[in-house]
Amino acid sequence: MANTYDTYKDSGVAWIGEIPSGWEVVRIKNIYSERTELSENGTERLLSVSEYYGIAPTSEKIDVGEFITRADSLVGYKKCYINDFVSNIMLAWKGSFGTTKFDGIVSPAYCIYKPVDTISPSYYHYLFRTDLYKSRFKSYSKGIIDSRLRLYSPFFYLVDAILPPKLEQQSIATFLDQKCNEIDSLIALQDEMIGELQAYKQSVITEVVTKGLDPNAKMKDSGVEWIGEIPEGWSTKRLKFLCRITTGDKDTQDSEKEGVYKFYVRSPIIEHSNSWTFEGEGILMAGDGAGAGRVFHHAFGKYAVHQRVYRMANFKEVNTYFLFYYLSSLFCKIMDMGSAQSTVPSVRMPMLTNFVVCMPAFNEQQLIVDYLKNRTSQIDSLISLKQQKIAELKDYKKSIIYEYVTGKKKV
Repeated sequence: MANTYDTYKDSGVAWIGEIPSGWEVVRIKNIYSERTELSENGTERLLSVSEYYGIAPTSEKIDVGEFITRADSLVGYKKCYINDFVSNIMLAWKGSFGTTKFDGIVSPAYCIYKPVDTISPSYYHYLFRTDLYKSRFKSYSKGIIDSRLRLYSPFFYLVDAILPPKLEQQSIATFLDQKCNEIDSLIALQDEMIGELQAYKQSVITEVVTKGLDPNAKMKDSGVEWIGEIPEGWSTKRLKFLCRITTGDKDTQDSEKEGVYKFYVRSPIIEHSNSWTFEGEGILMAGDGAGAGRVFHHAFGKYAVHQRVYRMANFKEVNTYFLFYYLSSLFCKIMDMGSAQSTVPSVRMPMLTNFVVCMPAFNEQQLIVDYLKNRTSQIDSLISLKQQKIAELKDYKKSIIYEYVTGKKKV
């Protein structure tokens, strides 16, 4: 069981505070030196630098359909080697750096630092990625606003680094590797359960919006292969007959009222906006990119949208919440089955306007909506508990890293 060191001393650095008596503090310039070797042919493995995971092969981190790089050539990219410390100087203030476990190349805009033989690079990966050091690196970065901050080498070198004996650095890093792997496994398990709950939620929605609430209802062929049978009293209609479909454009109007938001393709509310494109109720769908076909918001009031966001409004014969559930459950599923006829994630207007919607009677639509609001709320509560558990595990992981790399606890 972990305990504390026998004695502590003042580190001599106010923001570091006390450290174990056998530890020291040195400037980073004493344990790292800059490496400036460039690739001659650009054939080495391209690496990415992230505030989330540190350093990893770019090929493992890109989404399907995205380019590994948009550069014409990787000649002149900076070479790095296992145990080097790599920093994206433009995002170092956010923690975009780390010790690499791979040989490879990175953007020529990044900085690479070679460790001296008397330190354990793995220990400094943990130390420098603590909030304590991230905030220090931010304070040493130069720029007028956060998005312009740059952590240049002369200022990186000025930061004080905690220096335990090398064997102790290695013991701490090995211990943290084990503990972090255990915690990451627990996080992955919670993520897996969230995925299962989300899939179950979608299956519940799909079943109800295409089959209704009565398991004993007489069924008939819908005439649409991917829908299959529907209750006998239902009909089907193409989306274009149920609403007006438009896309965002550059024509906006000024608004002095609060509560006007800008919606983008991949996610819901991103930022407050002083102008608005639309007013009233609308269902919003991402038109392209990784989120293409995702129905991500049921909007009200005044709001602006990106050009590649589809907006459905002026609804007829359909409960808007029913339609929201229907599209959010089925549209992407049909796209994934190949209805898009394209390898590039994109929603074309004809595909959307001709999408077939199951149509119960209007009063039955309301009953379905009431049921789904209650049922999905229950599932969302379970998902929320899992997300809370993940947040707690991440906080615990951060706390144990901090406690051991700063000497508050002893391995």
